[in-house]
Amino acid sequence: MTSNHPHGLGRAPACDPDRRVAEPSRTGSDASGDFFEDIVVGTQLDLGSHTFTRDEIVQFACNYDPQPFHLDEVAAAQSTLQRLSASGWHTAAVWMRLYALHRNAIREALIERGERAAAPGPSPGFRAMRWRTPVHPGDTVTYRSVVSGKRSLPKRKWGLVFHRNTGVNQDGRIAVEFSGSVLWQCRPA
Repeated sequence: MTSNHPHGLGRAPACDPDRRVAEPSRTGSDASGDFFEDIVVGTQLDLGSHTFTRDEIVQFACNYDPQPFHLDEVAAAQSTLQRLSASGWHTAAVWMRLYALHRNAIREALIERGERAAAPGPSPGFRAMRWRTPVHPGDTVTYRSVVSGKRSLPKRKWGLVFHRNTGVNQDGRIAVEFSGSVLWQCRPA
């Protein structure tokens, strides 16, 4: 269900209210603004952590990456991974979920304070995605995004924000890393 906001900003429907990000965490900038002009290169977003379970690893693999080492412990033991492992796409999808929840929480906080919030924009894509360490059942991956650059676009309604993203396991090893970009709304005139 969506609702209208006095500034004309609709709210996204809640998919799973029990798993929302409670407190947005931003370091390196004043978190009071949300438009392209407010974004500071170097800002770090601590997106949260996720513990991968056997059942969700297998379910994700059944739906999106049905390879034996993601589906079956015996087959996984005979693979180079040696244990049941999450799909790399699964680790990236969890980053996307946490990033979207984080952005939604910041947006909601601004709206609740009666401030304007930037409309969410799409991403033109990701680069250099690497899965460096397998993620096994019971592993906890902590996700972070750092603003690495920004560029104004000619039409000035949107800018492009670049970010470097990582997911690090409980042993401090990088499980997933990639660079991305997202269109970000400029402050209305």
